[in-house]
Formats: sequence, C-alpha cells, structure tokens
Amino acid sequence: MRERAAGLLGLAALLLGGCMVGPDYAKPSVPMTPAYKETDGWKTAEPSDHLPRGPWWAILGDPELNALEEQIATANQNLKIAEARLREARAMVRFNRAGLYPTLSASLGPSIIRNSANQPFVSSGANTGSSGDVLLSLDMSYEVDLWGRVRRSVAAARHEAQATAADLETARLSLQAELAMDYVELRAADAQQQLLDETVKAFEGALRLTTNRFQGGAAPRSDVAQAQTQLDTTRAQATDVSVARAQLEHAIATLIGQPPAASSVPPRPLDTRPPDIPVGLPSQLLERRPDIAAAERRVAEANEQIGIAKAAFYPTLMLNASVGFEGSSFGNLLNASSLLWAVGASLAQTIFDGGRRHATLDSVRASYDATVAAYRQTTLTAFQQVEDNLAALRILEREAQEQRQAVESAQLSLQLFTNRYRGGVDNYLQVITAQTVTLTNQRTEIDILRRRMDASVLLVKALGGGWDVAALPKYEK
Repeated sequence: MRERAAGLLGLAALLLGGCMVGPDYAKPSVPMTPAYKETDGWKTAEPSDHLPRGPWWAILGDPELNALEEQIATANQNLKIAEARLREARAMVRFNRAGLYPTLSASLGPSIIRNSANQPFVSSGANTGSSGDVLLSLDMSYEVDLWGRVRRSVAAARHEAQATAADLETARLSLQAELAMDYVELRAADAQQQLLDETVKAFEGALRLTTNRFQGGAAPRSDVAQAQTQLDTTRAQATDVSVARAQLEHAIATLIGQPPAASSVPPRPLDTRPPDIPVGLPSQLLERRPDIAAAERRVAEANEQIGIAKAAFYPTLMLNASVGFEGSSFGNLLNASSLLWAVGASLAQTIFDGGRRHATLDSVRASYDATVAAYRQTTLTAFQQVEDNLAALRILEREAQEQRQAVESAQLSLQLFTNRYRGGVDNYLQVITAQTVTLTNQRTEIDILRRRMDASVLLVKALGGGWDVAALPKYEK
C-alpha cells in the first residue's frame, strides 16, 4: 500500500509539474573590448565608477535646465505612450500566469425541450411530448502543463514586460537628452544673439567714424558705403538667429507637454563649461544601457518561444470536472437525489498538420537568431556612440583652445587696422576684412562650445544616463 501511495504521489507530481521541453536560456556573447579606444588623453571624473543616479543632467550645473527636465516625467506625451505599453505588458504577464490555474465556471438556468414528432426511429403519430429541467452546475477545466508550454508562456511574457520597462527607460533617456540638447542649442543661440548685438553696436561706431572722416574730407564715400553694408549684413544675421531660437523654444515647450504659446525660456548666453563625465569600462555598458537590456530580454523571450513551439509536438492533457444539481423544477433542484457530478480527462495529440508545427518551430528559431543579432548590434552601436563622443570631446577641447587663440589674434588685428585707418595709413577695406574675420572667429568659438556641450549630453546618453539593469522590474515565476 505504501509503495502504491508513493507511486500515485509521484504520478500526481509528474502530471501537475510536468517537464520543460526546449533549450535553457544562456545570455549570448557580444563583441567586447577591455577599454575604450578614445579614452587616451581623456580626463577621468571622480568617482569614475558610475554616473549620478536619477537626474544625470545635474552635472551640467544649470538650475533652469533642472526645472525643465523634471517636467518631462509628468507631462511628455510620448513618455505616457511608453508607460501605457509597459502597463499592457504587465497585464499580459498576469494573463499568461492565469493558465497555471484551473478555470472555474458556474451556470444556472431552466430549459424546456419539445421533441419533434417526425424525428427518426420514432413511430409516426407517437406522442413525443416535451420535457424540461433546471440545472445548477459548477464546472472546472485544467490543462496539465506536461511540457512547459504554459510556464514558458509566462516566462516569455515576463521577459517582454522587462524589455518594455527598459524601452520606457530608453524613451525617457532619449527625451531627457533631447531636451538638454535643445536647451544647449537655445543658449548657444542666445550667445550668438548677444555677440551679434554687440557687434552691431561696434559697427555703428565704425559707421560714424567713416561718416565723420568722409565729411571731413579724409575718406572717400566708398568707406561709408562699405561700413553701412557691413552694419546691415550683421543686423540681418542678428535677426536670423531669432528664427532658430524661436523654434528651439517651441521644441522645449512640446517636450515638457505644453503648447508653445504657454511656455517661454528667458534669454541667457551659453557660458557653461563642459563637465567631466565618468566613463567606466566597456563591460559596464551592458548593465547601464536600457536599450541593451531590452534587446537581451527579448533574446530570452525568443528562447522561450522555441520551447513553446516544441511543446506543440507533444500531447495535451486536459482535466475536467463538474458538480451540480438537476431537477424538474426549482422546488426539487437542491434535493439530495438531484445531485450530479462528472470527472474526466482527455489526452489530445495532433497527428498530421501538413508541416505547420515544423514551420512554426523554424520560424521561432529564425526569430531567435534575429534577436541575438539585434542584441549584438545594439551593443556595437552603444560602443560606437561612446567612442564617437569621447573623440568629439577630446578633439573639440583642443580645437576650443586653438579657436580662442584665433579670436584673440583676430581682435588684435582688428584693433591695429582700425587704428591705422584712423591715422590714414590703411584704407577701410582692411578694417572690413578684419571685422569679418573677427566676427567669424567669435561665432565659431560659440559654436565649438555648443558642440562640446552637445557631445557631453550625447556621451551621458550613450553611457545610459546613470540607469542600471538592477532597475528592471522583478516578476514572480
């Protein structure tokens, strides 16, 4: 008896637990390097192990940008779309997990049946009459997960939910970086505007100088015309900057979920020094990039789909049970003699399907290979983005120093030619040329600072913005 009981318990455990067909998941390897190529000469920030958690944009040191960034989380509509998709993915985890439990249903209802007098095998003219009953029943059905199909469906939904959570963080990081870059571009436009406004004032002074010299007979009228042309051209450039600034201000308003007419950013020239950004090791990038985490989770999901496709080759075991009462009226429905029950099991196996299951298995295997390639490509792209912006920051820093020297040289040249023109030594064409060169170099200097700040933002984005794979949601198995 003990041996029989142990055997029955073992059979019950097998039926309820089943086994898992299909491959076990192993994270695919990715191309890796021990260090970044472009860190040679890079200034390592302290601490160098991670970026600031949460508000990474704080390293830019701009309180107004901080206030704008905080509004993205609550007001950006694209972020709300990503959040809704995450809720949908979480609901699918619960939906698939329900398959691990029996389905119960209840029914109550009377019925009346009148039999046909012309039904087969009944004598013509026989009194077939009619009948009726009242049925109250509780039904249960349960698929025994012998081959792991249901459990793998739950696991696949769980991996997809984690990938969708990483997608949300990728969208959040992208929007935060876009806002930071738009803000930097706007401040650069303010700096260009300030420079051009100051230059217009300087050129107005130069026009007065040429006019006075012309009226005194010391300069030809062509000098006045050249000075006027230079002034008008610079005024047009100053006006043109307003177009780009207005568009950037509108873009910022849209990112923080406001109509452009309801939001404005007061002018302030860009004067922020690019921050020192901790880079870490390439291997840490796999843990810090949400898009890499999403790609890896979808590889795990595709692996589960292979197991689900393999389970279709094996029979399906269904358990069914029903208990209830059936009577001829509500009065005798709950009598003991009205009790009925039924228990049964069915084993179903597809014998021939024209190759449908094999095609499905080949399809999910191909899908798995595609997700592995996508995971590796995402990792390679991440490495490229880090290297690109490391190189940009390193090279632009040197270019900024060289450009500062060019600006100083141009300003000195302009001062010398202006003094020589006042003294009657040079003609005004030399001054015009020096003015143009100086303004071009000053605008280039502002643009280099803008590019350095943009590269800083893009580097933070490439490093994951302080996110970590440990932030992925956990789901019970």
